[in-house]
Amino acid sequence: MTRRLDVKKRFSEEQIIGFLREAEAGMPIKDLCRQHGFSEASYYLWRSKFGGMSVPDAK
Repeated sequence: MTRRLDVKKRFSEEQIIGFLREAEAGMPIKDLCRQHGFSEASYYLWRSKFGGMSVPDAK
């Protein structure tokens, strides 16, 4: 059985899409993660979930 916990997310969907765009623009993933304080695993999870979205799509 899977339970979803209601926890405050550290980054908004708009911020995440901004991070993905930085990576698409050529910033190395390791540097992006270090600069903004999230793991590479989070980046790849977000990319699978939000990749190709624009900010209005996320709302």
